[in-house]
Amino acid sequence: MIDFTWDAELDCKGLLCPLPVYRTSQAIARLGAGQVLRVECTDPGSLADFPAFARQRGLALLAAQDQGDRQVFYLRKEAA
Repeated sequence: MIDFTWDAELDCKGLLCPLPVYRTSQAIARLGAGQVLRVECTDPGSLADFPAFARQRGLALLAAQDQGDRQVFYLRKEAA
């Protein structure tokens, strides 16, 4: 398991698509450039959704971890 330092955390456990990505979009908007958001999900589809979301939004996906009962993502907001 990889550990990162993060600036904000978002709990999306129990939510199904598209809510985890939608709420992550809202949380990322509140961050400054260079800050990292840690997101926890239980929707297995998030393993495909988050890499696509990061590419589309110009975010750095630092890690995507499948921990069996949950998925954990670390996203860094890049400079605008």
